[in-house]
Amino acid sequence: MRAYETLYIIRPDLDEEKVQATIEKYSSLIQNNGGELVKVDPWGKRRLAYEVKKFHEGYYVLVNFKGTQETPAELERNFKISDDVIRYLIVKEEE
Repeated sequence: MRAYETLYIIRPDLDEEKVQATIEKYSSLIQNNGGELVKVDPWGKRRLAYEVKKFHEGYYVLVNFKGTQETPAELERNFKISDDVIRYLIVKEEE
């Protein structure tokens, strides 16, 4: 399995319960698609460098995981169709 890192930004207008549900949703999605969570690090609400979808803040979440090639592809597909995630980045870590 390969090591990956993803950082995604959740909309700031969601309540704390919905933010936690979103983090759990993507963590379980990784595990259900053959991945293994290494670390989930919620950074909290931070100011964005520039306006994204009319938001000036966002709730940042950093996730390190291991998985097959299909795991990040499925994660990216779900990020694209989600209204709760305003930005994301998935990178393969160097070995």
